[in-house]
Amino acid sequence: MKHVFFFLSIVLVVFGRAQNQALPKKATSSPVTKNAIVPLKQEGLSKPKEQLVEITTPYGIMVAKLYNETPLHRDNFIKLVKEGFYDSLLFHRVIKDFMIQGGDPTSKHATDTAVLGDGEAPGQMIPAEFRNNFFHKKGALAAARDGNPAKSSSNCQFYIVEGKKYDSLQLNQVFESRIKANAGKDFSYSKQQKEIYSRIGGTPFLDQNYTVFGEVISGLDIIDKIATTTTKKGDRPVTDIRFKIRLLN
Repeated sequence: MKHVFFFLSIVLVVFGRAQNQALPKKATSSPVTKNAIVPLKQEGLSKPKEQLVEITTPYGIMVAKLYNETPLHRDNFIKLVKEGFYDSLLFHRVIKDFMIQGGDPTSKHATDTAVLGDGEAPGQMIPAEFRNNFFHKKGALAAARDGNPAKSSSNCQFYIVEGKKYDSLQLNQVFESRIKANAGKDFSYSKQQKEIYSRIGGTPFLDQNYTVFGEVISGLDIIDKIATTTTKKGDRPVTDIRFKIRLLN
């Protein structure tokens, strides 16, 4: 199981136990995919409707929307859902006040003692698609990854943010110590983003480092229920938490 690379480890130590964890990903030597990005708006055409997905768990149902502005991640996720790839996989890594992670194909038939987190789908990694308006608020749906320099994403593993609340001072500290040096020069938190982090929380120290490609729009309480489950070594739930995903539109 691969743990977080050096630059994130330092920050996680500073910002607490929930943040003192990595998003373990399998390293891959596969070249980055060269899929063409589908334009969101063409002359005379309105913006396409966002894809909705339903995530069914033993604790209830979540509904998430996929962002059209991250077409590579959106299309890859839709493809896997259509194939039934995610059916009966586990949320194999759960950390309270941080995130719930799933999508490792080896989790489907894993024994209770199996080490999970390195599984991948056939194919290539997904190029990073960072957008200034997409951030790690509670409910954010994001792609896990390893320590590759291009910050390309796993082609199947994802996580959903629980996080915790950050006031303006705390958020500014995260920005100055973690984000400012690595994000684009034009990135800064908007007034709305600051308000959301203070009101519902999230994991801002991951912003501009992991691709956020969707968000939970119904069932945020399900994230909390899963995040509080008892875990064992490797942050794996003691009782398996399986999920299924289907397209809603």
